[in-house]
Amino acid sequence: MKKKLLSVVLAGVMALSLAACANTTTQTGSSDSSALATAPTDDGTLKGTLKIGMIGPLTGGAALYGNAVDHGTQIAVEEINAEGGDFQVDYKAQDDEHDAEKSVNAYNQLKDWGVQVIVGTVTTTPCIAVSAEANSDRIFMLTPSASASDVTAGKDQTYQLCFSDPNQGSASAQYISENGLGTKVAIIYKNDDAYSTGIYQTFKAKAAELGLEIVSETTFMDGSDNDFTVQITDAKDKGADLVFLPMYYTPASLILAQADSIGYDPVFFGVDGMDGILGIEGFDTSLAEDVILLTPFAADATDDLTVNFVSKYEEKFGETPIQFAADGYDCPKAIVAALEFYAANNGGLDVDKLSASDLCEILKSVLADPAFSVDGVTGEKMQWSSNGEVNKAPKGMIIKNGVYVGL
Repeated sequence: MKKKLLSVVLAGVMALSLAACANTTTQTGSSDSSALATAPTDDGTLKGTLKIGMIGPLTGGAALYGNAVDHGTQIAVEEINAEGGDFQVDYKAQDDEHDAEKSVNAYNQLKDWGVQVIVGTVTTTPCIAVSAEANSDRIFMLTPSASASDVTAGKDQTYQLCFSDPNQGSASAQYISENGLGTKVAIIYKNDDAYSTGIYQTFKAKAAELGLEIVSETTFMDGSDNDFTVQITDAKDKGADLVFLPMYYTPASLILAQADSIGYDPVFFGVDGMDGILGIEGFDTSLAEDVILLTPFAADATDDLTVNFVSKYEEKFGETPIQFAADGYDCPKAIVAALEFYAANNGGLDVDKLSASDLCEILKSVLADPAFSVDGVTGEKMQWSSNGEVNKAPKGMIIKNGVYVGL
């Protein structure tokens, strides 16, 4: 594949609202909840043991995502517990194999365990199913990576730490337009997947607004996700010099390989679901050279939070963390930061004295407080809006010599 030296700037998209998580917090302001007076502590601190559950694909075709989230969450929990004191986190992960029915079963198992807060689910379709159950049960959810609007729509206790689909689609179109990355655009998307179709729809709308010319729109679905000859040929024949891939990494890797086999070498532009493509067993990473994607995390960043996280992750798991691992790390950090904020402003908090529904109301009240913000490895001073989205700036990433490089 021909190498392309792409020089791009983040101008404009840095102000877009996307999604995030945590580590430090501004300790000012106050929160209001009916549960406030039920669990003060004698010294105004956070106490007790919080049960956090994670749901995601630990096996199956999307296991790279679920295991990354699980590994990142493990490191965060270890750090929280290492701080000592009277507050600890009890953590349990459940496998849903990227299947909605199995995800609901995993949720019920966590309920039987006594879960108080959920990190997850990791992928979109299972999260839509589980968030409906958790909304009825009033259990707070912070999903690291399920980005469809349907995940949070009508569910006031479900929040997103990742880019939402509408923002991913519009941000990608704006980025491509502002940086002149392509004059004729092809889109290949998965038409039976809420994640892929949601990004596609908002990308198309924003592209029309910006005057981007879309010359090819082709789709695939489960059962037809191994041979992309028709889609690639259509893009090539219509002269597309940029191909937008709103999808997960497995089909994206096949598209890159099959395009290379016929000598088709456009700019490939992906979204957060493509993060992890370099970790596919047997994948020739040279095929992903110069692929661009928007993400909230760059493993090569030099800030203290990222350096600490990456070094611990590499030491513990023997690999460089991808964005999903960073999201998994930030989720429990954000949850605990919110509870600490609440405790500091309301005479303390003992989580052992509260039900999951009480904690749900407390977390909602804190995330709605404009005085609350958190810094994490996926963003600085992140704040949530009432619809569950987080405001943070995206980072542009390009693959160079088999590694992600921040732009």
